[in-house]
Amino acid sequence: MFIKYFKLILILSFIYQIPLYSKSDNLKNFNSEYLSNYFSGVVAYKNKNNSDALKFFKSSKILLNEHDPYLEKYTNSLVVEGKVERAVNEIKQNLKKNNSKFFEARLLLAIDSLKKRDFNKSTIYLDQSYEFINNNKISLFIYESIKQFIYTFQEGKILETKTNFGNLSLINKIFQKCYLNNKNTKVYFESLINNTNDTDYSRYIFFFINYLIDNGKFEEAQKITNDLDYLNSPLLILQSKKWIEAKKFHEFKKIFSCKNSNDVVSEFLFLIANLYSSQNNYEKSNFYLNVSYYLNPKFKFNLTLLAENFYLNKNYEKVKKTLEYFDKKDDFYYWFKVKKHAQIISKEVDDKEALNFINKKFKKIDNPSIKIIFDIANFNKNSKKYKNAIIYYDQIISMVDTNSFIYANLLYRRGSSYERLGNYLKSDKDFLQSLEINPDDAYVLNYLAYSWLERKYKINSAIQMLEKAYSLQSNDPYIIDSVGWGYYLINDFLKAEKFLKTAVELMPDDPVVNDHYGDILWKLGRKIQARYFWTNVLNLKDTEDKMKKNINIKLIEGLKAS
Repeated sequence: MFIKYFKLILILSFIYQIPLYSKSDNLKNFNSEYLSNYFSGVVAYKNKNNSDALKFFKSSKILLNEHDPYLEKYTNSLVVEGKVERAVNEIKQNLKKNNSKFFEARLLLAIDSLKKRDFNKSTIYLDQSYEFINNNKISLFIYESIKQFIYTFQEGKILETKTNFGNLSLINKIFQKCYLNNKNTKVYFESLINNTNDTDYSRYIFFFINYLIDNGKFEEAQKITNDLDYLNSPLLILQSKKWIEAKKFHEFKKIFSCKNSNDVVSEFLFLIANLYSSQNNYEKSNFYLNVSYYLNPKFKFNLTLLAENFYLNKNYEKVKKTLEYFDKKDDFYYWFKVKKHAQIISKEVDDKEALNFINKKFKKIDNPSIKIIFDIANFNKNSKKYKNAIIYYDQIISMVDTNSFIYANLLYRRGSSYERLGNYLKSDKDFLQSLEINPDDAYVLNYLAYSWLERKYKINSAIQMLEKAYSLQSNDPYIIDSVGWGYYLINDFLKAEKFLKTAVELMPDDPVVNDHYGDILWKLGRKIQARYFWTNVLNLKDTEDKMKKNINIKLIEGLKAS
């Protein structure tokens, strides 16, 4: 009885906190079950449990005509679940009512009209959306961009505007020029791709290649992919390189054409989805990603973002469902699928089972590319199967230019595997050879120097390497820890404390850093504080058993006896 009473109080208090009764406050119009379902839907919606939200909203659909917020939440939930056309139909049925007065409603209608090539109607809906932007900069960018795209589709020229969103506006202009087959399209693509700021524009290499192929410039397309390497390129570029090498030029147009208005706007909406994902707003990201897919369902590779969003939200069942879109003929996207399944197994079962899964899948791949071998090597290394990792690194090392930075990086990875196995002769050889190629690699300097410190070997040389590493990467907490530990080993405890204090502030949950800081404090006579940090090590989830044993000795007998 108390539970039912409490539930009623909760529902009534909720009614007075949100604008449920914007049209009517007559309680006779409502069934408490509908209100309860609506309330549950809103709670699920706010908690980002979109499937549950949609279920509850369906159960309370009778409230559609009575509550202004209902349609917005219901249609947003439909879109996030991939039911874009259904959301559009719901909005159309409520178009003349107040409950359809929100930005996404008019935007969806504009997109639906654009999909049907009804640019006049799309413009009308888009203009109506402007009223509901409410100072949201991304919404303004969406409005301005789609307005420009529609103008280009209708008028056959680019709309000049004073509104500038930096390189985002440049990207839009490139696609408009590509649509119009403007003679300067190539120059604009090259300007974007060769941009020297910190933003990664490598995705647009695919669209540049697509443009070149569409204009019969196959040799230029091949020249671009020749300069790309398999180890450091994103998925879409890897797939592009493989298609070019296999002379499967027709594959590009199967998924995108910049002369197709739907494809162009779809790519723009994918950009918006990426922006929201980078802000950890995965619901908004999935909303725009599904609208993008609604416009261009050929571009299934974009669904990797959907899978990543679900994974980051720990919605593993939806990740698995999304991954079903990819199969073996999709090459690198199939391998993405395998890796993502392995990551889920690691979360749901354990690392051992995940490793067994990915190793079995790898062995079934005929002639795996260097990228796939690289990934399986790293997977084994991260799972502490160093001998297996070395076998794979050996294969890759034999395939690459011995003077390249890639070769140096592979030596570093193989060297660190040897170091973990205690084969210091081979690890030092790999590290030193890597530094001959790239002497300013802070992470190789740090790893080798720290290894020498741990072995009490060439301590002064190790400290010199660490000082150089620190000058190159002064904000890296692992390098800061190594520098501090180096000073500890030469009994410069004051300098050591300065660095270790910074390291523990940057990595408060790292067992090694806490252990090191405890040792420093003990040497400085601050024994109570030292025991505090040692005790903290015992409570950290990543602390290994051997370290726990040493910590327990230090807590009882002090540093001298450990």
